[in-house]
Formats: sequence, structure tokens, C-alpha cells
Amino acid sequence: MPVTALDPKTALIVIDLQKGIVALPAAHLIEGVIANAVALLDAFRRHGLPVVLVNVAGVAPGRSEQGITARAFPAGWTDLIPELNPQPQDHLVTKRTWGAFTGTGLAEHLKAQGVTQVVVVGVSTSAGVESTARQAHELGFNVTLATDAMTDLNADAHASSIGRIFPRLGETGTTREIIALLDGTVR
Repeated sequence: MPVTALDPKTALIVIDLQKGIVALPAAHLIEGVIANAVALLDAFRRHGLPVVLVNVAGVAPGRSEQGITARAFPAGWTDLIPELNPQPQDHLVTKRTWGAFTGTGLAEHLKAQGVTQVVVVGVSTSAGVESTARQAHELGFNVTLATDAMTDLNADAHASSIGRIFPRLGETGTTREIIALLDGTVR
């Protein structure tokens, strides 16, 4: 379902736009994803709406077939990219699982601010973005996903999340459509 509305208290959640992740090969040009995420950041900040900047500094415990385990990251790997221009009022979250809500206090933080909806963007579509969107949906937030402000390491995984999963979790739209709603509905 295309994006139709934004609640008066909507937060932007930016997933894993950090130096180590944006350096990985992606299905889409990362510069475009970053530019769209920055445009959304600017719009949310201009409207005085909550912004959450998320980085990942670990993985969930347990075995996987891909053999991904907790490890030390190189220096600077977890640093947010400078284009995000973190502001004092932004809420910073460091996650150690795919989703930004697990073990971070993010749900409580957003609910304490009266947030009822989240817009989720970032990398990677099928992991951090999708997991965060699923968790937000399960926690009762309305979910919107800016599909041109995200990418994945795998084009098929990206397409599957956007085409099959996201319509079941919320609404999808472009950065331009979401900013137009913000500019038209938020006072």
C-alpha cells in the first residue's frame, strides 16, 4: 500500500549508515541512499520530529549457517557517516542484533515522546531495516518505509523485502512522497 499518511508524532529511524557498512558492495548506489536519508533527516529535524540514528556493533549470539559470529570490528567501522550530521536532540542507539528495538530501550524512548509512527530507512533492507520494521509493527507503531533510502548487499533480498514483506508491515513510499506528507500535514 503506498504511503497515505503520517501521524502527528512520527519518528525517523536511520539504520546502520555507518562507515563499515556503507563501504560494503551494495545493490544500489550508496550515495543515492545516503542523499535520500539526509533529505529525510533534514525534513524531520525541520519539523521538530524525533530522529533516531542507529549503528550496529555486534551480532546476536548463536550459530548460523553463514558462520557470522561476534567479532571485533576495525577502528571506525561503527562510526556513523558524517553526512548524517548528528544533532544533540537525536537519539543514538547502538544495537547488537539486526533489529533496533531488541535490548536498546528504543520502544520506551519513543513511547515516552508520544511517537505512534516510525519511518525506517538504511542498510540493509532485508536485515536491519526489515527487522526493525517488523519489531516496530509488533510493538504497535504504524510503519512507513522509504524504499529509495535503503539498499541491501543482495538485489533479490532487497526486492523481496520491498515487494513481499513491507506491504504486510506498513506503507511504502519514496523520500519525496514522505517529505511531501510531512510538509503538508505537520504543523
